[in-house]
Amino acid sequence: MSTGNEASATWLSQEAYDRLQAELDELIANRPAMAAEINARREEGDLRENGGYHAAREEQGKAEGRIRYLQELLRTAQVGEAPTADAVAPGMVVTIYFDDDKDDTETFLLGSREIASTTELTVYSPESALGQAILGGRAGQTCTYTAPSGADIKVTVVSFEPFSG
Repeated sequence: MSTGNEASATWLSQEAYDRLQAELDELIANRPAMAAEINARREEGDLRENGGYHAAREEQGKAEGRIRYLQELLRTAQVGEAPTADAVAPGMVVTIYFDDDKDDTETFLLGSREIASTTELTVYSPESALGQAILGGRAGQTCTYTAPSGADIKVTVVSFEPFSG
């Protein structure tokens, strides 16, 4: 029996984890240069009229937000292959068909957007409308979700298997 934590975990391949860790390390290493840039801009004079200062502060804010996001993602991520399951779960490659048209299929990875650059597959987040609708679904099960456009969309799970990276 799987725990609720396992179903909501973000699964990352070792390659994706290492790439994100390298990005985090680079952002942290860049902090002193960012602070020096802000100080240099501050010394230019009146802060109300100093576009360079405000731009540097904005960049620092974006970088700090990304650092916090990556730290949390890497702290909580499950690294390796997602566990096999008898129902759709994050870290799985899922094939669905739309409405009642078995020829209108889509195959995608249900997982973190951070892994998108490591695969040719389209990646849908488990938190997306489609992701939420199919989580826990089984082959042959039909689910309905509301698209961002407001339309109700019916999908049927054809198959699912762990993502092998």
